[in-house]
Amino acid sequence: MDFLNGIVRFLQEGGVFIYPIAFILVLGIVIAVERWWFLRSVYGVNQRAMAQVHSAVGQADTARILQLAANSAAPLLTMLASGVNRLRSSSRREDMEYAMEEVVLEYSLRLQKRTPFLATLANVATLLGLLGTIMGLIAAFSAVANADPSEKASLLSSSISVAMNTTAFGLITAIPLVFVHALLQGKTASIIDTMEMVGIKLMNSIAKQTDGGADDKKA
Repeated sequence: MDFLNGIVRFLQEGGVFIYPIAFILVLGIVIAVERWWFLRSVYGVNQRAMAQVHSAVGQADTARILQLAANSAAPLLTMLASGVNRLRSSSRREDMEYAMEEVVLEYSLRLQKRTPFLATLANVATLLGLLGTIMGLIAAFSAVANADPSEKASLLSSSISVAMNTTAFGLITAIPLVFVHALLQGKTASIIDTMEMVGIKLMNSIAKQTDGGADDKKA
């Protein structure tokens, strides 16, 4: 109970700039939770799809890949199916690569959506905290200038303490947002790298199978 009362007193003594910083904190938490849940679900779907398609990729079994993609909405399988479909109309490796890269870029936009806002919110919270402290110090020195000399020291110290609350709260808000932003960026990069890796494995398997077939004909 004393802890909650301390938090309430801290917010009340911080001045008007505490409220926009608090709004940024709540907004950042909402975005972070939504993004983490989305990325976690995509990562899980891709991992299950990779386990299913692993043998088909190694054997260049394009029919099996298309069958799995038809029964799943996993971005990984969508990417592989796009490459296989392009390969059927064009035998060039570059065309297949471009088709899969197009899908990866499309999903990259979805994966990174709203994540950059967290870094922006962290910067804004820090700046609002500094602005609130500066405005509080200006008001404090203005009040001290007209105060009784015997009260100036205590009035100034209490005013500065209140003014510093906004900087502290701004940093309390910004630091977790920066940390979560880094985590989400890492999760996003992991998903994209996995998709690109499986795509390259499929292209290499198809190339190896094609080269093997050509060697058999020559023999």
